[in-house]
Formats: sequence, structure tokens, C-alpha cells
Amino acid sequence: MSLVAWHDVECGGYDVDLDVWRALAAAHAGAEPVLDVGAGTGRVALHLAAHGHPVVALDTERELLDALAERGEGLPVRTVVGDARSLDLGRRFGLIIAPMQTVQLLGGAAGRAAFLAGAARHLLPGGVLAAAVADPLEPFDAREVEAPSPDVGEAGGVQLVSRPVAIRDEGDRVALVRDREAIAPDGSRSIERDVIRLDRLSADELSAEGAAAGLRPAAPLLVPATDEYVDSVVVVWHA
Repeated sequence: MSLVAWHDVECGGYDVDLDVWRALAAAHAGAEPVLDVGAGTGRVALHLAAHGHPVVALDTERELLDALAERGEGLPVRTVVGDARSLDLGRRFGLIIAPMQTVQLLGGAAGRAAFLAGAARHLLPGGVLAAAVADPLEPFDAREVEAPSPDVGEAGGVQLVSRPVAIRDEGDRVALVRDREAIAPDGSRSIERDVIRLDRLSADELSAEGAAAGLRPAAPLLVPATDEYVDSVVVVWHA
């Protein structure tokens, strides 16, 4: 099953943070595009574009961005394949956002420092960088305790079920382990294991790292928890 299909199942349904990103765009983007870092298939980028904000959507995965571009036909969205740790887009922005836990996927403090420095270079004077961070969940093992509910979806007639099976403590990171099951119309099944590793990182630590990159910390914003998702903090800086 495609990367796009699993990305949609596991990330596409999350919408609690959209009001935060839209409010930031309304306050800080002006007529300039918003740079959406880690845009994926466009969960946030397409939402902002549909509300009239031009967006440059950055991701490392061309497959995800191709899906975004197709879904965003007619909207003011441009896609760029690239790594957040080596930004070199040849322009500056009034607002740069890194939704969900993008900054916790950058490979530790060195990766975040590279991203923050690059983002600072890409901000217009007075521009804003905003990045979400969530405290990693407590470790668990589905063999010992009840696991969270799976994410489910469908693509091309195939039922998709993404089941959390463990969260493992790896010191400065946590590993989120899922089993991805695809159920074909004829009932045949396939299962693959997926592991995502998130850096342990508090909002205060991230704010201090941004200050070290020459950005001015501002008041953070809260994205509330839901029955399915933990709360998160959007750390905000001004250029």
C-alpha cells in the first residue's frame, strides 16, 4: 500500500490544530506565502490555501507532495521537495510553520539547530516561526496493556488499519511502533511493522534552542488534547 494512503490514515484525520495555524497565518503572513514544513499530503497547507493564504509546502517525500499538488489543483499552493535541515529556497516568508511533531523528527539537537538557523534566514523582518511539540507518550506494550484505538481508512477498496502496538523508551527518543494491516476485498491480509522515532523535547527546550538561533521567543500557543490525541504546544518566535 502506498505511502500516501498510510499517511492519510495516520495523520489526515487530525484537525484540532487547524484553527491555530489559520490564526497565525491571518496575523502574520500578509500577502506572502506561508512556508509549511513537513507538509505531507497537505493537511494544513490545503486548509490554509482554501482560506486564501498562498502556501509553499515542503517535504522530503515527493510522493506525498504529488498527492498534495493534485488535491490542491486551483489553490495557491506550490510544493518543494527538500529537507528542513538544509533550507535554501531563495526567498523569505512572513510565517513559517512546522505542525504536529515535525521538529521532533529532525534527528536530535543538531538537526533542530540546523532547521532553526535556516528558518531564521528565511524569515522576513518581523516574521514568525511557529513549531508544534508534544511530550512523548508514556511507554506501553500492547501485549501487557490495552492499546489505543487503531486508525482506520480505505484506499482503492483496500481497508487499512494502523494499530499502535508499543511505545518504547530509547533514552533521548521514544519509538512509536505500529502494525499496518491492509485487508483486500477478497479478504486477504498483509501486515507490516512501522516505527517512528520522536526526540524527547519540551516546549521550553525548543524555545531556548530558537533563541540560540537568533530568534525572539513569544508566548506559546496550546493545542488541546482530544480523546485520540495528546495536547501539544506551539512554540512561537519572532525574527
